[in-house]
Parts: sequence; C-alpha cells; structure tokens
Amino acid sequence: MEARIRAEWDHLEKVAIHKPGIEMFLGLLEPYASLYERAFSRYGARKEHERLEYALRHEFKIDVIHLKESILDAADRKAEVRRHLVDMARDSIDFRGKEAEVELAKKEFDKNVDVLDSGHFFNILLLHPIVALGPERGTRIIHLDVAEREPLSNLYFMRDQQAVTDKGIFLSRMSKPQRRGGPSLTRFLWEILGANIVHVTQEPGTFEGGDFIPMKDFALIGTGDRTNSSGVEQMLRYGLGFDEVGVVHQPNHPIIPGDKMDPMINMHLDTYFNVASSGVVVGSELLLKRSKVDIYNRDGKGSYTKNKEETNLHDFIRQKGFDVINITTLEQMSYASNFLCIKDGTILAVEVERVVKNVLKNLSAMAESDSARYGKLLDQAKKDYQTLRNEGQFFPHKKEIYQHDIDAFPIVLENLTGGYGGAHCMTCALKRT
Repeated sequence: MEARIRAEWDHLEKVAIHKPGIEMFLGLLEPYASLYERAFSRYGARKEHERLEYALRHEFKIDVIHLKESILDAADRKAEVRRHLVDMARDSIDFRGKEAEVELAKKEFDKNVDVLDSGHFFNILLLHPIVALGPERGTRIIHLDVAEREPLSNLYFMRDQQAVTDKGIFLSRMSKPQRRGGPSLTRFLWEILGANIVHVTQEPGTFEGGDFIPMKDFALIGTGDRTNSSGVEQMLRYGLGFDEVGVVHQPNHPIIPGDKMDPMINMHLDTYFNVASSGVVVGSELLLKRSKVDIYNRDGKGSYTKNKEETNLHDFIRQKGFDVINITTLEQMSYASNFLCIKDGTILAVEVERVVKNVLKNLSAMAESDSARYGKLLDQAKKDYQTLRNEGQFFPHKKEIYQHDIDAFPIVLENLTGGYGGAHCMTCALKRT
C-alpha cells in the first residue's frame, strides 16, 4: 500500500481509524492523568465514532481501514503475523511475584497461545498489564492482582502516531508516556499493509502527527510541548521532500499568565490551525500572530538550511496567498479548527455548538481551582459564547465559511472531543489524490 500526501486539501481516498474499546474505560477512571480534557460517556463516544465512520465510508466514499480489525484479520490469516502479535504481547505483559510463580505463569502463557484468540493478545498490547502473583499455603490460594500500565486510552486519536508525508510514513515517538506505546501498534499495521515507513523517530526526539500539515509547495511542522527540536530535525533530515518548510513554534496563550502556561490548550498545530481549501485556512488569529515561524529551504544536496527571515504563522500563510477565517478563543478550545478536509473546499467539521457548554463547564471548574491561571480565559470564553449566540455563528455555521465557498458537513462529537481532539485527530489520512 502506498501512503503519501502532498496537500491537506487533495481528495481523501484512504483513512485509518480505531474505535475506542476497553482502553477508553480505563482512561475514564482518571481523565486528567489519561490526557483527557474531561469526563464523558464511553457509550456515547463509541456511538459517535460509528457515525464518524459512517460519514467517511458512505457519505464521502472513503476507504476506511480499522486498526484492530485489520491486525486481527491478518493474524488469523497469516501465521507469521500472529507470531509477531503474540511476541509483542509476551514482551508487553509483566508477571511479578516469586521466581517460581513467575516462571510458571510464563510457561502457561506459552502453553495457551494456540488456545487463545488473536484479540486476547491485541488487548494485552492495549492495556500493558502487570500480573502480580502472591501465593499462600493451601490449595490454589493465590492473591491475584492485575494492574494496567498506561493503557492506550488515546489510541483513537489515530493522527498522532505518525505523519504521512510526500515521502511516506514518518513514525512518531510520543511526548507523553501515556501515549508512548501507540506507534508500535500503528507500525504493526503499516508493516502488515506494506506501507513505506521512511523513518522512526529516535530518542531524544519526540514527534506527533497533529503537528504536521502538508501544503503542496511547502509543509508546516509544529514544535513545542509534543514535538521537540530533535523530532523536527529528524523530520527535516528523513521525512520530507518539500522545497520549503515552516517550523511553527507553539505560542503561549496570551490570556494565560506567562508563568502558568497550559500547553494543552493548543497542544498541536492542528488544534489552532487547519486547512479548508487550496486558498483558505481556519485558525485563531490570536494564536497565529504569536506563532513564530522558522523558514527552512531545501538546498541542492537535499538538506534544509534555515532562512534568516523572521515571521509569524499568520503573516507567513497570508504571504502564501491564503485567506484566514478567524475563530474565537472559545471555538478554538471547542475544536473548531480540528476538522478533516475531505477535498478542496469540503470539510467534515465538529458541530461546535454541541461542544461549547461542556468546554465552558470544564473551564469553570479549572478556574475555580486556579483562578490566577484560568480566570481571564474563562471570562473571554464566556464573552465569546454570548457573541456567538447573539450572532448565531458557531463554527462551522459562519458567514465566512459561506463567503469562501467552503462546503462544511458538521458532525456531533460532544463525547469524543472530551478526549482532547476532533475529527482531524481521530483520522490518519493515508492517501490523497
């Protein structure tokens, strides 16, 4: 399978997704530690994900690949794939206790391999369990404690485990330990599908796919809390063939005091900037004008040299001929820019009006806990809410969308967005033509 993308607005033909399962249940036990924005209904989230898939598959005729189903199907058809799955699971599970009990448990694991279905081993990869064994005297008196180690509760955000560039798949190394195991699963899928992996991000580099946006004649790479300078350097060295690259520095949100910044508010480039067509972008001008851009040009030897010019993302993108549709602070926090471009001028967008009340409620709780950090942000969000209500123009139902001839298909994702992302984050675009 060929996976290459040059422009975010080219016609989307193939996409990979993952429907959240038991790992989301575990994530919701402690949303904050799981990198979720807030608590939400797991049942509702799964139903929303089904509707997202339906829209992709049936309304837009896109070839949809399921991470889990594709791996399990290949494992059941090909012995070498199943062996690899079992080996990965064996490395992932951690038996603890006295040496004799641990050895016995490992032997039982190997003895039962042929009995257990492939889904059993996939779930081990999702949950990374610790199995602690504490036997006492007596017949089969064993204290069994099973704990999950950083379950992959964010796996349904399939964008971030890799970036698909004009060269192929550039595999991520995630910034947060809660997500570190995700790329090994997506890499397994790409290898099964025969996709070209051009590079695997190496330590100390971190890189996440939400920080990459291809723009046909140039590309943008975000850097900050999730993608560091080493990750950018590796992308420039191995991952790209574009003549020009803009490295966008994650801005501190100006409404949050500088000594109390919260990078989760705009963690990835696609949380405050996105592309709706070959001539229109959507973003928070408040953040775009504060996003420093380093420009790199490709030289004759194929490497990149940093340009001395200093600019910001707003001016840089305007100089490239793009119009900017501005969104409010509240819309930005409600995933307005995290839409999925289906083709030039057509987007699958989050129905922001169905998200804003949850965002305001969560922000109110944060401001109550730390008013110095979030008080002004809450005040601005409340002002935005009143303005948007009075004008009746919650994204994507904005006059600028119609004026720029953007065909927007809104989709309700009020639960799924609780994990900190929208339609763009939930989809790994593999092929655009």
